[in-house]
Amino acid sequence: MAARTEYTGPVLFSFGFRPFFLGACLFALLSVPAWLLIWRGDLGYSGPFLATDWHIHEMIFGYGAAVVAGFLFTAVPNWTGRMPARGWPLALLSGLWLLGRLAMAGWLGLPALGVLLVDCAFLAAVIAMIAREIIAGENWRNLKVVVPVTLLGLANLCFHLEAMTEGAADVSRRLGIAVLIFLIMLIGGRIIPSFTRNWLAKQGAAKMPAPFGKFDAVTLVFGAAALVAWTAAPWAAVSGALLLAAGLLHLLRLARWRSLATLPDPLLLMLHLAYALVPAGLIAAGGVPFGLLQPAAAAHILGIGAIGGMTLAVMMRATMGHSGRPLVAGPALTLAFMLLLGAAALRLAGSAELAAGWDGITVSAVVWTAGFALMVLKTGPWLITRRIGPKKVSGKP
Repeated sequence: MAARTEYTGPVLFSFGFRPFFLGACLFALLSVPAWLLIWRGDLGYSGPFLATDWHIHEMIFGYGAAVVAGFLFTAVPNWTGRMPARGWPLALLSGLWLLGRLAMAGWLGLPALGVLLVDCAFLAAVIAMIAREIIAGENWRNLKVVVPVTLLGLANLCFHLEAMTEGAADVSRRLGIAVLIFLIMLIGGRIIPSFTRNWLAKQGAAKMPAPFGKFDAVTLVFGAAALVAWTAAPWAAVSGALLLAAGLLHLLRLARWRSLATLPDPLLLMLHLAYALVPAGLIAAGGVPFGLLQPAAAAHILGIGAIGGMTLAVMMRATMGHSGRPLVAGPALTLAFMLLLGAAALRLAGSAELAAGWDGITVSAVVWTAGFALMVLKTGPWLITRRIGPKKVSGKP
């Protein structure tokens, strides 16, 4: 293992989770109210995409990509035993992510091709840095994580190209969501049973979550096939059948992880609840070809519920663990997560009025914003101040 020399630079750039988790949470807090104002016609948008495409793109490749980067730049040093990216390299990478957000908003005044180059550069740099670290550390087992991250980068490129050539990024919207959902299936399927097993062992439980096996491999294959079908042909009956089958398989997968036993630990339970919205979203998307649900409803169960919920839960846990705080959610963070689940449920109402002239889209955006406001208020100080207690040099986020 490489010697871990003392870091003396800004705390924010001492570890990968700090700038990217803080950036992701602040961006989620600010961009959704901005989108709401754009949607209502109260705020102008001058970027290269349709306003709806900007919103979807920024949730996937702005917010989502930042969380993925924060997770990987925290996990990979533990996998490889090498020094984490920190200091100026991490600051420059963070600046590149921010530059992409400014370009996408139209604030840099770049043409569509220029926006593509600036925005796509971030994930390209992440992929190169992660691959270099894994290869240099000869941690070949985890090299496979580069594949879905590369797919995320390619999905971003496709989003730009489709918007430039077709006027709207209809297919690439679903592709970006699909890649993030598959990452949740892949990584969540490893960390959730692992964290649950560790917690249950401390409680002296005799029955443990089922270990990763052939059944999990089958669920991943079905999940990937269903997501590909949904991306290419979301209204086809065969896509609906695949999505329904994949959803049921992932429900069975979750049932093998002893979710109900985690009720006394909200921080752990959050991961199970967020994963439950993966099969819920797949089943909802599977109902679209048969006229059971609208496409937007299924997309938001996957987007707000599964992606939003899982990223929030992972950021909470990783921030606590790597900043020296006890792994206890507490009232504020528990409420933040519940507000996010509420935002997913409220979004299903769409433009229908819920109360006092407020429709489902507006109320959902307000509830989402409140959830991330709590997240920033609670974890923000942890992300910009030094770790308390002994340094964490091993273990995954």
